[in-house]
Amino acid sequence: MKVLVVDDHAVVRDGLRRLLVTLPNVEISEAATGREALSFVQRQPFDLILLDLHLPGIGGIELLRRLLLVSPSVRIIVFSMHAETMYAARALQAGARGYVSKNASPEELEIALRRVIDGGRYVEKEIAQELAVHGPVDSDPWNRLTERDLEILRLLSEGRSLAQIAAAIGLSYKTVANVCTQIKAKLGVTRTADLVRLSIEMGVS
Repeated sequence: MKVLVVDDHAVVRDGLRRLLVTLPNVEISEAATGREALSFVQRQPFDLILLDLHLPGIGGIELLRRLLLVSPSVRIIVFSMHAETMYAARALQAGARGYVSKNASPEELEIALRRVIDGGRYVEKEIAQELAVHGPVDSDPWNRLTERDLEILRLLSEGRSLAQIAAAIGLSYKTVANVCTQIKAKLGVTRTADLVRLSIEMGVS
């Protein structure tokens, strides 16, 4: 079984390797960036990918989509620092077979690995309970964003200033600033920098 570990922290990759070597007949490769991961998958087939969402360059959700385009049959477990349901909901909607936060115990990650390897799905217990109560759609605040919201987020993720965004979409600076404030409230963040980070991670395009 070929497994690809995608995480930009060497310590995390090493810890995952120690867990994975307990699986039978496993061959492990490592990637530190999204581009490196895509290069691996384009060169050879993998059975399983353990994917962090917070990577330099390509956002995690966008990378997940691209990996599945290259290799539709590969099983992907997202192993992320984010325990919020909106990340899990987004990842599952994009095609992930599992979602486990880095707060989870090694035992729970091992359960997730074995479940997904056997062809099933697994979501960390606490996150799964939230999704069960609210549903994946209601748990994902991105579904409450309008087309204008998404357009502004896309331009923010490209590095545009609010003044440049206002000029690009034909709105006043004040209107764009007000929309950004509303987007922050919808997504539960307080800073514009957080909006940019989320936009990149979620693959807004």
